[in-house]
Amino acid sequence: MKIAKILNNNVVMVHDEQGREQVVMGRGLAFQKRVGDSLNGAQIEKVFAPQSDVLVRRLEELLHQIPPEVMTTCNCIIDLAIQRLGKLQESLYITLTDHCYFAIERQNKGLAIKNVLLWDIKRLYPKEFELGQEARAIIARRLNVELPEDEAGFIALHLVTAQLHNDMPEVMDVTRVMQEILQLVKYQLQLEYNESSLSYQRFVTHLKFFAQRMLTRTVVNDDDVSLHTAVKDNYPKAWKCAVKIAQHLQKSYQRELTAEEIMFLAIHIERVRKEGQ
Repeated sequence: MKIAKILNNNVVMVHDEQGREQVVMGRGLAFQKRVGDSLNGAQIEKVFAPQSDVLVRRLEELLHQIPPEVMTTCNCIIDLAIQRLGKLQESLYITLTDHCYFAIERQNKGLAIKNVLLWDIKRLYPKEFELGQEARAIIARRLNVELPEDEAGFIALHLVTAQLHNDMPEVMDVTRVMQEILQLVKYQLQLEYNESSLSYQRFVTHLKFFAQRMLTRTVVNDDDVSLHTAVKDNYPKAWKCAVKIAQHLQKSYQRELTAEEIMFLAIHIERVRKEGQ
């Protein structure tokens, strides 16, 4: 490999046999090197070979801002995620690294952000949340920064999004399902949404992932039946509305919701219902 561009002492750009750009990392890789020099293969720790020129540019920009130890730490997290979850979007190298870097910066400044979706994430995406917890441990071990549990939830959402790649429904399809559900709730409960409220934003975020799962036929299995019963008994109006939504989705999309999915819908509907009273 010959150097095409030097980003810093640890990161260079090279060209593969087809002339496509690749990003190569390794401690001291470019020390006392010039463009056109050959790399020492023993120093290469990681080769990023994005298939998109746009991703190459974004990765290059990111590497100018982010320390290489953060990049290699996030690469360890992504490698672990690929082992557990299978193929993930290439853009995860950008989005997750960018997120983790700023999470570390915020933590060092005492500016941690609360994850209002943490409970939902734990329940809906247990595998991804577990990886988020392991990511926290990797960051603590390699970078000596203890991120809060909320960050495990944020990392999990990045992993959920990265799994959607070719199976992700078109944005218009997801948006259509979301709008249909929002209209059904508004009509059934005679609500006026406060679109700037936290409960509304939570509901919309939940509906986004719900619609993606529904359209890709990803089922959330029933878990705690006693909890379903408690939600049904305590939030009867919201539960009845969630059942109406389930009937609509069965009729329009031939997708039968589980009690777990109805329960989550009911919980979010109850929040916006109380606020809209």
